[in-house]
Amino acid sequence: MKAVIVGAGIIGLCSAYYLQQSGWEVELIEKNDGTDNCSFGNAGMIVPSHFTPLASPGIVAQGIRWMFDSKSPFYVKPLFNWPLIQWGYYFMRKANRQHAEHAAPYLRDLNLLSHTLYKELSLSHDFSLEEKGIIMYFKTHKTGEEEHLLAAKARTLGLDAEALSVEQVKLLEPGLELDILGAVHYRCDAHLNPNKLMDQLKLHIISRGGQFHTNSPVTGMEIHHGEIKKLYAQKNEYSADAFVIAGGAWLPELAKMAGVNIPLIPGKGYSITEKKPAVKLNIPAILCEARVAITPMNGTMRYGGTMEIAPMNHTVNINRVQGILRSIPKYFPDMRPDLPETKNIWYGFRPCSPDGLPYIGFSKKIKNMMIAGGHSMMGLSLGPATGRLVSEMCNHQPPSVKTDAFSPDRF
Repeated sequence: MKAVIVGAGIIGLCSAYYLQQSGWEVELIEKNDGTDNCSFGNAGMIVPSHFTPLASPGIVAQGIRWMFDSKSPFYVKPLFNWPLIQWGYYFMRKANRQHAEHAAPYLRDLNLLSHTLYKELSLSHDFSLEEKGIIMYFKTHKTGEEEHLLAAKARTLGLDAEALSVEQVKLLEPGLELDILGAVHYRCDAHLNPNKLMDQLKLHIISRGGQFHTNSPVTGMEIHHGEIKKLYAQKNEYSADAFVIAGGAWLPELAKMAGVNIPLIPGKGYSITEKKPAVKLNIPAILCEARVAITPMNGTMRYGGTMEIAPMNHTVNINRVQGILRSIPKYFPDMRPDLPETKNIWYGFRPCSPDGLPYIGFSKKIKNMMIAGGHSMMGLSLGPATGRLVSEMCNHQPPSVKTDAFSPDRF
């Protein structure tokens, strides 16, 4: 059996890895050189703590307030653009408590499965997996109340979360100056080095006969009787038993070639990696009000954040990057990373579904086309679980976790 996988980010690589494990021949097609996708520049966090989807209560009102701040962590660019209008309509319908409650166990189970699989992978691959958890820091009483409620909800879902006082945080981060009200430590979380992970997965796949075709954007598909018979990329054509569409933020245009509508918008984010930081964290951090993530990675520090919901563009918005960096000393006064040259600022396009849940499954319209995408900010965290599910579905095996909420036909 042969699978052609479109997209060589973390979702595509994990799909190829687990399909190979079950005996499939795999070929991966990547539109660029394979080094500019979200999987390389992200914060490297494995986050069972992130069981609340992007479409959640209060996010619409908060997003409207943030739209007037050029340095805000979340921004939706107002445009008369049909995909954005369609996405926004579905998003507003799902941004409620009922949806958040429904989504929580699905996201928890998918993240926990990934955490388990990462631990298995770490036995034979070195990608600097560390299970120290993640600390959520807050500065205001309002956010503190929300974080304590969220931690209580996490515990009802079986997750290890503990509210911390400032004194307790100091025991975990003794060398760090703090300007916070408190924090929550999610010991269920972990982190790794995404660059190492991606490189090792690719080498593993190649060593077992997998083929990679880079700089090969898909140009079309030949459809007969509800199946993809051929896929065209550059001057090449590909046939397979299953086609896995894992093209990240380019997922809608790829699915459209097969006549399938997948609502998804790119959420642009930025990260900066400080090579020789003066101050280092022991445990990865999320600054709650600022929506900034900070991860220690092999002696460096990576700072990431912002979510720009807008059509894809390749300009660096310095205001947004400054917003990330200027928020850090508000929590950690002695941590003041410099603004790097524009060429050293990484950005990527997170594939955001309207309801904050990924698409994982076969399309009802095209029976040999598997959709695997829409993981928003959790692509790295959910990669192995998604790859395992792709393999199980292609082999007609019972899935490791419930998947009905991830149907690509749900909108």
